[in-house]
Amino acid sequence: MPRPRLRLVGLVLAGAAGAAELLVAHVPGPGPDAARAAFQATPAGRTTALVPARLARAAIAWRGGPITTTSGEVVTVRVSDTLPVESTTPEAWAEFLSRLTHGSELALLSAYLAPLDEVQDICGQDAIGCYAPNRMVSIAETLPDGTTAEDVVRHEYGHHVAFHRLNAPWRAIDWGPKRWASAAGVCGRVQRREAFPGNQGGSYAQNPGEAWAEVYRLMDERKAGLTTGRWPIIAPSFYPDEAALSAAERDVLEPWTAGAVSSFQRVFARAERRAWTIRLATPLDGDLRVTVSLPRGAEHEVALLSGDRRTVLRRAQWIGQRAKRATATVCGQRTLFLRIAPRGAAGRVAVTVTTP
Repeated sequence: MPRPRLRLVGLVLAGAAGAAELLVAHVPGPGPDAARAAFQATPAGRTTALVPARLARAAIAWRGGPITTTSGEVVTVRVSDTLPVESTTPEAWAEFLSRLTHGSELALLSAYLAPLDEVQDICGQDAIGCYAPNRMVSIAETLPDGTTAEDVVRHEYGHHVAFHRLNAPWRAIDWGPKRWASAAGVCGRVQRREAFPGNQGGSYAQNPGEAWAEVYRLMDERKAGLTTGRWPIIAPSFYPDEAALSAAERDVLEPWTAGAVSSFQRVFARAERRAWTIRLATPLDGDLRVTVSLPRGAEHEVALLSGDRRTVLRRAQWIGQRAKRATATVCGQRTLFLRIAPRGAAGRVAVTVTTP
């Protein structure tokens, strides 16, 4: 019997108060078309209850709660009472979660482990796990096809990490966290229509949010000494190299929070006509902003250039009597240049650059 491919399906629905919430369901099936059909068989209008509501009304008795692990961290885990007490305990799963590569977001998670039929009652038909903000539901046993609960939990925890990370101007839950998304070239892939953030349909295998969750799973497995990790559900082009795995680990342990700010100054002489060119390192994709303060009466030309030092990407515009600004989105360019050509009055020029 061929091994089924795993698939994750996402929904964005409105909660009772109108706020958007996210449901990601982990679905097994013989292939992407069958998995997609299983998802589409349940119209969004009928899927009115998200994970929290389904958990609240599910006829399931849970044991467990906040558990202090041997690391001293408190992890909230509940397992279904229908699972064998001798083989499935909240304490064991709390220890497993505490050993995952994680940051402070672990304390915000509530994990629920249950048999397959109960998982499907909560997550939807054919699902083997799902994630909503700060809530994870997973199978607790190995399926006949060999899919393990650890596989599902690691993947869903990847979504939990992304939910608590930033990747401005994009959403990390859709694009992946900042460093990995930059290393994987997600922005460029989206521009070339090779990646489709948030797509849970025909382009599921090119969904970078799902690719991130799989990269997280693979990264954590390798840290745990498991080197036989499979890559069954995402496009092979997203399979991580060492740089991508390293970026993923940094995204977990050293979350990106804001761009880096650099300052430059130069005094132009009265008769000077030679342009000042500043090299800008842009190792991450995202928003870039340049602000240039000019001497009174100066009309310097300010332009953002590509890595070839010739192609003009943006020309700065006046934002006041003595300041110009240029903004752009870094998308794969790892070096840019700022050119300031003096015109008019001489004097001090101050430059502030914010890079992703």
